[in-house]
Amino acid sequence: RLVESGGGLVQPGGSLRLSCATSGRTSGTYTMGWFRQAPGKEREFVARIMWSTGSTYYADPVKGRFTISRDNAKNTILLQMNSLKPEETAVYYCAAAPPGRTGRYLYDYDYWGQGTQVTVSS
Repeated sequence: RLVESGGGLVQPGGSLRLSCATSGRTSGTYTMGWFRQAPGKEREFVARIMWSTGSTYYADPVKGRFTISRDNAKNTILLQMNSLKPEETAVYYCAAAPPGRTGRYLYDYDYWGQGTQVTVSS
């Protein structure tokens, strides 16, 4: 089970930190990812982290501004988002992919959270 939190309204250039609480089989060995879906658009990859190694990978539009990390003690995945832009308004989803997958594509992921709304607006 994946539960996202931390979304909300932020001004352009502002920051937000999203959290994804995990439980059960997904913590410790899975690859965890963040995706987002804006109204009328397809769900797109944002970032992923391999829980066992800490290896990260980012979509080009967010490189240098977003940071994905893990808190092993709390079984939580974090997404720190800085310098947010209005076009990044979307529902942000946490997802989990079994070991052995790259975690870069939508179809890698078997488990999804319910999403958290992020609105970037003045």
